[in-house]
Amino acid sequence: MIEDDADFCYLIRKTLEKQKDFQVVGQCSDGFQALSLAKKYQPDIVLLDLNLSSGGLDGIRIGKEIRLQTDAKIVILTAFEDSDIILEACTGCFASAYVFKSQFKGLEEIIRNTAHGSTPQQHLIRSAVLAPLSPAERSVFDMLTGKSVTLHSSSKTIANQKTAILKKLGLKKYKDLIHIFSEKE
Repeated sequence: MIEDDADFCYLIRKTLEKQKDFQVVGQCSDGFQALSLAKKYQPDIVLLDLNLSSGGLDGIRIGKEIRLQTDAKIVILTAFEDSDIILEACTGCFASAYVFKSQFKGLEEIIRNTAHGSTPQQHLIRSAVLAPLSPAERSVFDMLTGKSVTLHSSSKTIANQKTAILKKLGLKKYKDLIHIFSEKE
């Protein structure tokens, strides 16, 4: 759990510790420490406050790094309820879900559903992440992520589309694309 409001962090911890199928393995308020803890404990879910000011990393950047370096799914926890901010945050860090702090009572269900399979939020976020891809790029993306597709483009065109996909998704390596978009979600 990455939250810089100590009182809210305490409330989250106490709420989640009451659940028999949850285990809180760490908490911090700093983005750099969060990445270190996520790599150390390899949690299934990371609760991430979107507005982190200490440590030099904001929630979106640290969430993306956690996604790239672990198998954890990100659940964004935020006081912001503006749909543009939420969409930017979820797509920017490849989140699996989000919870408004004002709707805290739904946190346990969202965590549980996100941990145990694909949710409507995950589908919507994935669609938003992939929206910038052209139909041809989407076919190449599907091929890269293991789906059976028939491509009718030249090798050079496919190579250019692969480069465009990475750029549009804000990724540097194909390995990262495979890691984030594999069907384990």
